[in-house]
Amino acid sequence: MNDPDAPPSPEIEARKAWMSLLAKAPEARLEALWSAAGLAPEHAWLRPPEAGAVMLRGRAGAVGAPFNLGEMTATRCALRLACGTVGHAMVQGRGKEKARIAALCDALMRTEAAPTVRAAILDPLAQEAEARAAARAARAAATRVEFFTMVRGENA
Repeated sequence: MNDPDAPPSPEIEARKAWMSLLAKAPEARLEALWSAAGLAPEHAWLRPPEAGAVMLRGRAGAVGAPFNLGEMTATRCALRLACGTVGHAMVQGRGKEKARIAALCDALMRTEAAPTVRAAILDPLAQEAEARAAARAARAAATRVEFFTMVRGENA
């Protein structure tokens, strides 16, 4: 039985990282990288791409009681490669092709094709995500205000 207090395994953490990267990637960029990689594995649908809504939950001040913030459109799917490996995906919006590619990448990352997928798709997406984060941090740093206090004689 799984211990809920036990830390996640390294395999689970790695999968969470690549699934997050695929879900957050711009759809056009993911499709371009997939096409350039030349991967076309045979697969069967366990659950074809379908769009629906998911409830977003929030917390006041990030520590308060949870509340329903609203709904977001999401597309999910599941597939099985010819070798038997299963891949899943859930992406924001109605991008059925993005969900298909993400599920294929998820499945391929657990086969011998993992180094190819990492080099052709995941590494470029990670580098681009880091560059976007750095640019966002630079824009935020440009608006930073630093306050200072001068010591007055009677407070010293």
